[in-house]
Amino acid sequence: MLLLGIETSCDDTAAAVVQDGRKVLANVLASQDEFHREYGGVVPEIASRRHAEAVGAVIEQALSRAGRSYDDLDGVAVTAGPGLAGSLVVGVAAAQAIAFACDLPAYAVNHLHGHLFANYLENPDAPGQRPPRDPFICLIVSGGHTDLIYVESAAQHRIIGRTRDDAAGEAYDKVARLLGLGFPGGPALDALAQRGDSSAFDFPRSLLDDGSHDFSFSGLKTAVRYHLDAHTADATERAADVAASFQAAVVDVLCAKTLRAAEEFGVGTVALAGGVSANSALRTRMRELGSARGLDVLIPPLAYCTDNAAMIAAAAYYRGELARVPVAKLHADPNFAW
Repeated sequence: MLLLGIETSCDDTAAAVVQDGRKVLANVLASQDEFHREYGGVVPEIASRRHAEAVGAVIEQALSRAGRSYDDLDGVAVTAGPGLAGSLVVGVAAAQAIAFACDLPAYAVNHLHGHLFANYLENPDAPGQRPPRDPFICLIVSGGHTDLIYVESAAQHRIIGRTRDDAAGEAYDKVARLLGLGFPGGPALDALAQRGDSSAFDFPRSLLDDGSHDFSFSGLKTAVRYHLDAHTADATERAADVAASFQAAVVDVLCAKTLRAAEEFGVGTVALAGGVSANSALRTRMRELGSARGLDVLIPPLAYCTDNAAMIAAAAYYRGELARVPVAKLHADPNFAW
């Protein structure tokens, strides 16, 4: 089964061609970072306009790289939400046009399902790795979401924990801004932290031992801000130590909550997903702690951690009829429920 995936939920325009929900024949992405950098974050109106300019070329490039044409496709999958309304509309309109013109079935994919199913794609970093064995725990961690998911099967997922305030990626971006690292802040902070001492400052680990599966990062972000207000030189002279100490606090909480959930639900596999799963410290620490407990730890390659269209096609394949919608009823839903 050959699916075209389209992803335009935020500021990256992406298209991919995926076979049988596993084999990625092409995965193309057009980044908008340069257009939003001067504003310190994504500007929705700019994002939607850039999507409209790029989506056609990105789709054509994906088909070309895959060596396929529209006639070879068995369906079109698109992110229907959640996300920025104007951005979602562009991708959905493109998918709807293709489905109508080529008489193809359409699949409306929840963006978070996409991140989860990134773990089902072939992993070039681990060629023999199989899709996750059900059931398992998946941590979806990004700029807008920090969710713990109990995955019973490809069709049955249950949210068991989520952030009560800032998502982890949001906290990364805000602390990066405090340190003058620009946009996007997450990768820059991760790089800076690798040069610092993670034990230099004792920043809080909120809800670490409260017994819940929920997260909270607003207090951590505020603690860093108060520290820098009181020690202004640390924003420059000890910026690497601040970054490393902040990152250690985030990683400690994410790993502890995920592994505790795995023990509570009696699963043998944990998986990471979402943009923050590209973070080097999180990837390393989760592998170390998970392996020490005898768990299989699945982490997508970097290209499938951030927003991409291959994961959207994979989600459509594995969700099947649950994601399929009449082409005429395909629409963008910024608040698409899990």
